[in-house]
Amino acid sequence: MSNEATTGHKRAGMMTLAVGALGVVFGDIGTSPLYALQTVFSIDHNHVHASPSDVYGVISLVFWSITVVVSVKYVLFILRADNDGEGGVMALAHLTRQVVRPGGRRFVVVMILGVLGASLFYGDSVITPAISVMSAIEGLEVPAPSLSHWVVPLGAIIIAGLFLVQRFGTALVGKFFGPVMIVWFLVIGLLGVAKIVPHPAILKSLLPTYAVQFVVDRPIVAFIAMGAVVLAITGAEALYADMGHFGKAPIRRAWFGLVFPCLSLNYLGQGALILDKPSAISNPFFIMAPDWAQIPLVVLATVATVIASQAVISGAYSVSRQAERLGYLPKLTVRHTSESEGGQIYVPAVNWVLFAGVMLLLLVFRSSDRLATAYGLAVTGTFLLTSTLFLVYAESAWHWARWKLILVGVIFFSFEITYFLANMTKVVHGGWLPMLIAICVATSMLTWRRGSQIVTERRTAKEGPLSDFVDWLHTAPVTRVPGTSVYMHPYTRTVPLALRENVLFNHVIHEDVFIVSAVSHNVPHVPDEDRVEVEVLGDPYDAITALKLNFGFQDDQDVPRALRLAADQGVNIDPDEVYYFLSRITVHRDRDKIMPHWRKRLFLAMAHNAANPAEYYRLPEPRTIVMGAQVKF
Repeated sequence: MSNEATTGHKRAGMMTLAVGALGVVFGDIGTSPLYALQTVFSIDHNHVHASPSDVYGVISLVFWSITVVVSVKYVLFILRADNDGEGGVMALAHLTRQVVRPGGRRFVVVMILGVLGASLFYGDSVITPAISVMSAIEGLEVPAPSLSHWVVPLGAIIIAGLFLVQRFGTALVGKFFGPVMIVWFLVIGLLGVAKIVPHPAILKSLLPTYAVQFVVDRPIVAFIAMGAVVLAITGAEALYADMGHFGKAPIRRAWFGLVFPCLSLNYLGQGALILDKPSAISNPFFIMAPDWAQIPLVVLATVATVIASQAVISGAYSVSRQAERLGYLPKLTVRHTSESEGGQIYVPAVNWVLFAGVMLLLLVFRSSDRLATAYGLAVTGTFLLTSTLFLVYAESAWHWARWKLILVGVIFFSFEITYFLANMTKVVHGGWLPMLIAICVATSMLTWRRGSQIVTERRTAKEGPLSDFVDWLHTAPVTRVPGTSVYMHPYTRTVPLALRENVLFNHVIHEDVFIVSAVSHNVPHVPDEDRVEVEVLGDPYDAITALKLNFGFQDDQDVPRALRLAADQGVNIDPDEVYYFLSRITVHRDRDKIMPHWRKRLFLAMAHNAANPAEYYRLPEPRTIVMGAQVKF
């Protein structure tokens, strides 16, 4: 194939990925113009006037916030810190953990920051669908004020439909996400141009001097306004979190080639409209459009916000699975909704918890304006955590000089600390909500982590060393029966409880025994050639073999499929003929004080709702035997 043809194929593939990124990565930040400036000039920020100095100052703050936080921080810097191609605050935390001194204070702090970042992401996942869909439907109030009482019911119907269709997957709908978002960005860019052309003076707000002057002249007003300006960059974390789906280059090309220019044009256009028509602050985005286009724009905006919501929901699924594989959540029931795309998953428990949270928000707050007061803390908190982890990683892995760390830190934190403090003023007006969600999620994750460690220690003591068990088999009155058995077990140094119970009470053991451990690694994917590790235990006569199956945190832990790979590599096993044995551990609360009783109750509740191990490992039900044992906790 010629170099020209090869280059053409690479460009076509890059273009396809860039279009896909438009539909998934940029949905949240792409729909921010619906409510960002409206919130800045709303009654909660009524000290911001529709005067030239205030408008130029606000637009300049918005433009430079997007430039510094999104274009510089995320696109140019943060995307470089990838965990085997994957991103997100929890992936960054584990990546950082690998390069800091094990066991030290920084080692512990890094992991706690990752948990807090993931917890704040759940708060964002609850608020984004509510505020995005509501802000789009509220556009009906511009051409048809009489329909205002339909806004909440329509929002509830759309959100309910969005969560109900999750079980069917987004593979088919996902093909249309990118093209729809291309139309969306072109439309909002053109709307901005239509207002900029008759009022070109608004372009002066691109100069940072107007933002600085606004802050100097009216520092208190500017500080309050920053709490709403941050709404223009909500969704920036998605650029990093979804990196594994599309890669760095397509995300960067889509951002600089279409998203950033169109967002900037739209915000400039809204600024020009407010200067020309101060009453437009009630809903500048939809008032920008000609009368004949306002209803179609509401429809397009609704579709765009559904796409933005879908991206956040899918992100919550991915974060949950990643947290589970890294030991911070119990095993989750995960259903794959696409035969070709591994990332297309549906997690029922996460879906319905999010649905309940979103509907509650919608019915309590009842407007995008009021929801905006609750939005900023989750976003700004995630920004601060990501910046902190990135600087620790840059120092430990890239060995940045101190002057470089200080320079980059000052640039990032000067914006993000201001955003965070400005949003702290909204705590009593709804900002408590994402903080409450984050505290609940973080408490649950840390409780599960600690509880799992305690239960594992006590389970290990009950199981006993595997080497002693193998030696005992030489003289034990045990009958060997034909066939092959597979005992699922977290590790190979102790005896699977199901194996011990089978031998002690039934006095039989199969001719061939495999102790299989499914191990999650801190990488997204493990290649098939590295999937299986084999270890023969004791004397070959014992016919006990340990298999370690290696999985990444994005891999499906399909044990029969992995055993087929083992057979292809020479292991004498047929996964279609073996019997699978599972040790079902029943945990009972003890009266010791190793953990507070309320945390024990929380751990037991989470354990009770964990996924069925047989389904989790894709084991065939007719050939799966579950044997129980009790562990006190």
